[in-house]
Amino acid sequence: MREQSGRSLIEIIGVLAIGAIMLSATYSMYHSTNEKQKRLIASEELKDIATKTKTLLEYSGYLPVSVDFLIESGVIANDKAPAGGNEWSVTSNFDGSEFSINLVKLSFEECAYFTTKKFDWATHISVNGYDSGESSFCMRTGENTISFFAQ
Repeated sequence: MREQSGRSLIEIIGVLAIGAIMLSATYSMYHSTNEKQKRLIASEELKDIATKTKTLLEYSGYLPVSVDFLIESGVIANDKAPAGGNEWSVTSNFDGSEFSINLVKLSFEECAYFTTKKFDWATHISVNGYDSGESSFCMRTGENTISFFAQ
């Protein structure tokens, strides 16, 4: 009788299972790294917008600040939000001494990240209408609003 040298079905299933585990771990790591990179870029964009808006207000005095005004002034290139949905705004108070960058439609993870990260340019943060930088005010619905206030 002739001996067969091949793999059994159990061995093939085992190799496929190990491959699937490695593939899911790789995808998870890629997704996590990609999200961290997006948040880092958004943080840098927010800092850049805040710095340039502050400079604009110092040299021009009070101006009604808005996203459209910042585009016209050359502070930002387009109206794409640094994070979250495409709806966002920049507003200033009546005398131009303080302004806010308002991000809306943030996911719970984005909200938690931005409330726990300390921004040296922001005097305080409002989360979903609460004047606090605590991530406990972030909702799991994906409809979070964060306002960064700067002077």
